[in-house]
Amino acid sequence: MFSLTKKVAVITGASRGIGKAMAKTFAKAGAHVVCVSRTEDTLKTVSSSINADGGSASVFPCDVSDFDTFQNLIKDTTDKYGTVDILVNNAGVTRDTLIMRMSEDDWNTVININLKGAFNGIKAATRTMLKQRSGRIINISSVVGLTGNPGQANYAASKAGLIGLSKTIAKELASRGITVNCIAPGYITTEMTDDISDEAKNLLHSQIPLGRIGRPDDIATTALFLASDEAGYITGQTLTVDGGMVMI
Repeated sequence: MFSLTKKVAVITGASRGIGKAMAKTFAKAGAHVVCVSRTEDTLKTVSSSINADGGSASVFPCDVSDFDTFQNLIKDTTDKYGTVDILVNNAGVTRDTLIMRMSEDDWNTVININLKGAFNGIKAATRTMLKQRSGRIINISSVVGLTGNPGQANYAASKAGLIGLSKTIAKELASRGITVNCIAPGYITTEMTDDISDEAKNLLHSQIPLGRIGRPDDIATTALFLASDEAGYITGQTLTVDGGMVMI
């Protein structure tokens, strides 16, 4: 169950946190994983760990906000491995501040990586998936894209945009057997949340019905399900993985 044997998966933001967990989980399920981020040295560490554990992984340094580079990534992958079966758009950054202090650069940086990066990946991979009449596209959104959050106008907009993008592309590609879904993580223990104070973490715990902050593996196993054959009748959906914090 949930086997990815002989599948080729491209995962952006794979050098750490949720992306790293997904890369390892997908490799354990049998996929060859192309690990993507801007930091080649860290990517090599992740891929070496996967290969040492008996999995299969390679690296491709890429600024996802640049379409030509993303297109080269997809071409390189199809040239070497014959296909792209799974695309996970996970790369993301934050530039948090209140709207009155937010610079245009703060806005553009977050939108270009978090939202435009996903557009670039989908556009680059779609041609291959259309030809093979199959594919899985998984976009990593956030509960903030559903609820908003003070000080994160740029981040919330990018993550809400991913949900709308996913629904639209799901409708466009469904007739060719390609599914497109979102995962909206709640608070997850990653480098991005390490700076949260103990007081703030305690407050978070009180707001989460399951009583804990999530782990990267919580997201990785959800992504594995959506990437698998067993999820073939699910498309255009947003799965909220947040311990029950946001119930809609």
